[in-house]
Amino acid sequence: MAKRVITIVILLPIVILAVWLGPWTTTMLVAFFTGMAAWEYAQLFKTGKYVPSTALIVVGSVALIVARQVAAFPGSDIILTLLIMAFMIFHTFAYQRGVETAALDFGYSLAGTVYLGWMMAYFVSLRNLENGFWWIALAFLASMFSDMGAFLIGRKFGRHKMMTRVSPNKSWEGYLGGVFLSMILTTVLAWGIHFLIPAIPVYAGLIFGLVVSVLAPVGDFGESMLKRPFGVKDSSDLIPGHGGFLDRIDAFLWAAVLGYYLTLILR
Repeated sequence: MAKRVITIVILLPIVILAVWLGPWTTTMLVAFFTGMAAWEYAQLFKTGKYVPSTALIVVGSVALIVARQVAAFPGSDIILTLLIMAFMIFHTFAYQRGVETAALDFGYSLAGTVYLGWMMAYFVSLRNLENGFWWIALAFLASMFSDMGAFLIGRKFGRHKMMTRVSPNKSWEGYLGGVFLSMILTTVLAWGIHFLIPAIPVYAGLIFGLVVSVLAPVGDFGESMLKRPFGVKDSSDLIPGHGGFLDRIDAFLWAAVLGYYLTLILR
């Protein structure tokens, strides 16, 4: 817990500063986290004796982030199409060289790149909207509040397990506690933001808190699903107290997408 808190104290100001400075610093921050998570993703499948292309997964994921900033969604479509072709070429030649898992590797490589690169790029899209910094704050912190509530309440009151095979420690009490805490704290946050930016309504906090806390934990469960077949607890130990980058952004992937579309509806 001490390592976890210290890491948050160090990383959170860096994240806030990067997002505050503008879209390009946000893009660089998101690209860094996504690139590291993509590397961990590739190593995860290599522990299972598969051979995804680490270089293409990392470069492809980062390219999708940068393309979203440079050319929005149309530019991302072009990069995604080229990546599909590149992965097919790479793994076809891999099979020719004798890699028996090449067909599965193609799917794993493409899935990781799209899931990480395309989904995380929504933070870039969100930052480029009017008052994007504040909308990101609502989405990001709604997910953090949910995670914090689930951990604290689940640890003390958790009795009924949610998905014992996927994530044995998660409980319904923790999940509902996370939803409740996120709704309250994100509404309070939106109330404070509203005084600075009247265009952001207070009820946006309630909606963000509810939707993000209900759905974003699926990203956490999904990442656990990826790790369980390989007997891996954490994607790496690069972030003290939090495991790896993939462990840290799992719910934020969903929060970015949900936050973007909720903002389009609410602004």
